[in-house]
Amino acid sequence: MEIITQPWPWYVAGPAIAFVLFLLFYFGRSFGVSTNLETFCTIGGAGRFVDYFKTDWKARTWSLVFVVGIVIGGFISHEFLMPSEAIDLNPETVKELAELGFANAGNQYLPPEIFSTENLLSLKGIGILIVAGIFIGFGTRYAGGCTSGHAITGLSSLQLPSLVATIGFFAGGLLMVWFLFPLIF
Repeated sequence: MEIITQPWPWYVAGPAIAFVLFLLFYFGRSFGVSTNLETFCTIGGAGRFVDYFKTDWKARTWSLVFVVGIVIGGFISHEFLMPSEAIDLNPETVKELAELGFANAGNQYLPPEIFSTENLLSLKGIGILIVAGIFIGFGTRYAGGCTSGHAITGLSSLQLPSLVATIGFFAGGLLMVWFLFPLIF
C-alpha cells in the first residue's frame, strides 16, 4: 500500500505517462479533459442553440469514460490513499501560508480554509468558484485546450502552439500565486 500512497519518482511516472501517450497516439486519440466539457454541453442539448455543439458525442465515449475514471480515482485517492502524516512542505512555504491565514498549512493537501463545505458555500467561496470557472472556461477555449492536453499531448507531439500555451499556463500560475492569491486570502 505504501508504494501507492507515496509520490512516484520521475523515472517511473515519466515512462508511465509516455506509455499511455504512445497508446493514445497509436489508437488515434489525444489526451486532454477540456473537450469533455464541450461533449457534456452537446449531450445536454446545447446544439439546439449553438451550431458549434452539433457534434457526434458518441464518438467521444472513450473520453467520457476517462473523465468518470478521473472522478472515481480522485474519490479513491481522497478517501483511502491520503497520507495521515504531515506533508513535506518547505518551512518557508508553511510560514507564508500561515501568514495568509492557513492554520495547518503543512499538515494536509486540502486545506479547510478553501475546501470545507462552509467555505465553499460562503459568498466568497461561491464568488471564487464562479470567477475561476469563467477564467478557466474562457482560457481553455481561447488556448484551444487545457493544461493536460497542451502540456502532455501537445508538447510530446512537438506542437509550437502547445509550447506557447504551456508557457502561458505557468506564467498565469505564477501571477496567481505571487500577486492574486495574497489579495484573495
